[in-house]
Amino acid sequence: MTLVAIAPPDYPVELDLAYATARNFTGKPVYARAAAYLHPIAARNLRRAIDLAAPLGYTLKIFDAFRPSEAQWALWRIRPDPDFLADPRRGSPHSRGVAVDLTLVDTKTGRELDMGTEFDAFTPLSYHGDTEIGVEAQRNRHILLGIMSAAGWDFYMREWWHYQLFDSKRYPVLSDSVLRTGLMAAE
Repeated sequence: MTLVAIAPPDYPVELDLAYATARNFTGKPVYARAAAYLHPIAARNLRRAIDLAAPLGYTLKIFDAFRPSEAQWALWRIRPDPDFLADPRRGSPHSRGVAVDLTLVDTKTGRELDMGTEFDAFTPLSYHGDTEIGVEAQRNRHILLGIMSAAGWDFYMREWWHYQLFDSKRYPVLSDSVLRTGLMAAE
């Protein structure tokens, strides 16, 4: 399986790959290298989302995309919470290369839109349709949902930032070895 590299200039997005930094719920980098990849079909849908967002004045900011099965296990060992993480024994859409975690950035100001919570906030406030967050954040989530849905993505109810291909389980779970230069540190 050949995954598609998601990076400018081919994909005009911002990359802020949380798991390549310590700015994630583990408190340390999970990936040794910051790079984003997607299955070719997911990459095509991401291109559509980019094209839909641009005339509205938005850029997509990617927090995570393909997540090797080894990384899914590393996350699960720290927080085995099936409400917010896929059990690696069943496989995550991320580990299949068909999911992306992202937000919107205002192209003029360069600022992320307020979504009511941070990325990976494992709380009911992160659910799509939560009405306890501010009206502006609700509106921004709906804009993101509309863009991603129109581009062919399905959403995960508990995470405003997570989108995946429909019928994601039909794609195989992939390990770090599918990449020429892996994301994970050599052990």
